[in-house]
Amino acid sequence: MSEDLPQEAISEATPEATGESASQEAVSQSAIPADELARLTDDLIGAIKTVYDPEIPVDIYELGLIYKIDVSDDRDVVVDMTLTAPGCPVAGEMPGWVADAIRSVDGICDVDVNLVFDPPWDPGRMSDEARVALNMY
Repeated sequence: MSEDLPQEAISEATPEATGESASQEAVSQSAIPADELARLTDDLIGAIKTVYDPEIPVDIYELGLIYKIDVSDDRDVVVDMTLTAPGCPVAGEMPGWVADAIRSVDGICDVDVNLVFDPPWDPGRMSDEARVALNMY
């Protein structure tokens, strides 16, 4: 099951990417009840927002590092994420941090976090909240 982030959750994850009709269609295709999917979505985003790039005082969700979150009907989660730079010193650790955060969400079974670099991250993927925190207008 997949739908658009942020609040409706889950696919093509950028903080500014929302699509009500796409998310409604995805919800109707899921075996997970809509109210449970909404709770999972909120909880997944909340968990991901606890993960920070150690060099940047903004969580990775607001930075736009999460590209896609898929939740299967079995409540397995697959995340595609990137880094601000391919040579990031925590490249080997950050996917594990994200997986651990997601595993803390009640009702989630298995978690797989994929590190991708296409498309490459750029500051345009940041939310307004991240821009304010970093004084980038």
